Amino acid sequence: MTSAPQSSSLDPEIAARLKRSADGLVPAIAQQYDTGEVLMLGWMDDEALHRTLTTGRCTYWSRSRQEYWVKGDTSGHFQHVQSVALDCDADTVLVKVDQIGAACHTGARTCFDADVLVKDGADSSTAASDQ
Repeated sequence: MTSAPQSSSLDPEIAARLKRSADGLVPAIAQQYDTGEVLMLGWMDDEALHRTLTTGRCTYWSRSRQEYWVKGDTSGHFQHVQSVALDCDADTVLVKVDQIGAACHTGARTCFDADVLVKDGADSSTAASDQ
């Protein structure tokens, strides 16, 4: 497993609070700011978070390509940042965005609508038998 780069311009007070994985990353959940729709999960290191905070566009660290990517630069499906928050443990970032186009690499609006395991509060035995 390769780690994300360590050099960053992230505010040291924010950096000191972050609880990162062994490879230096924190999960970043992208959520549509006005509807609450959960769009995707990406990964950020300190520099990706810094870029997200300062540019107004979501920047992630690609674990497979081992490089930064700005959502929309290749797909045209942009994420314009509306707010950024840390969870209570500072181990997850929530980025509320205005999503333009699909959020998922498959072309779907969200990464979380293709494989619903439980729907509308149904218990798992009912949900499994309905499929």
